[in-house]
Amino acid sequence: MTSIKLFESKKIRTEWSEVEQKWYFAIIDIIEILTESLNPRRYWSDLKRKLNTEGFIQLYEIIVQLKMISSDGKKYTTDCADAKSLLRIIQSIPSPKAEPFKQWLAKVGSDRLEEIENPELATQRTRALYKQKGYPDDWIEKRMRSIAIREELTEELNNRGVKEQIEYSSLTAEISKATFGLTPSQYKKIKGLKNQNLRDHMTDLELIFSMLGEASTTKLTIAKNAKGFLENKAVARIGGKIAGNALNELEKESGEKVITSENYLPESQKIKVLKTGKRRRK
Repeated sequence: MTSIKLFESKKIRTEWSEVEQKWYFAIIDIIEILTESLNPRRYWSDLKRKLNTEGFIQLYEIIVQLKMISSDGKKYTTDCADAKSLLRIIQSIPSPKAEPFKQWLAKVGSDRLEEIENPELATQRTRALYKQKGYPDDWIEKRMRSIAIREELTEELNNRGVKEQIEYSSLTAEISKATFGLTPSQYKKIKGLKNQNLRDHMTDLELIFSMLGEASTTKLTIAKNAKGFLENKAVARIGGKIAGNALNELEKESGEKVITSENYLPESQKIKVLKTGKRRRK
């Protein structure tokens, strides 16, 4: 399970290992926060050499390379480490944020263990995070329901032989194309997004049709007993088409488009769409 954690409003990419029952953290993100370096990659490269010369021979044994989404929206192999290994690395970084970060690190691990024991805590914390970001309550309710529907679909696909992340992404794209006429990446461009979560910037109606496409796909996957990637790809197109037909009918009767460029980005990050169709930064 990949997610983003926040430390002092700064994003840290993380991935939860179900096998090992622990978090892995993107080291470069932590380096950037603790050092405020303009070139955190160079800082990390220099630090690795320094640690090696100081006799930290286990350094490369504790580093795990995982595929994580970068700022350009693409996945790249990234140096990661668990909490125990990070503490050793942090000791070599002179920073006034080191101690607060250690406390944050301990809390992240504690929170995850609590969520495993009581799954409702994860939901409560997600709600609180959206509330903190200023989302309205009615939108949060729809977003939480969309997360649950997505999880139901993912679990069903996993049980039917869809295992690889690239396969999940492909099926998601099929549902999106059939529902909205756009892949997620094309949709993000319309909303002026880069590495942000598309659904966190959907309007109420956009979320509703997204849920309809995925809920329909889950229902049909079970009804047709689809197995493997290819059979589920065909079902994803049908499930998305059901939502797409409903969306087209609503647009026809209302005379208004469902897909919009609206987003929940801070004003400083918004992109204005000109009458020519070109976009510029505000």
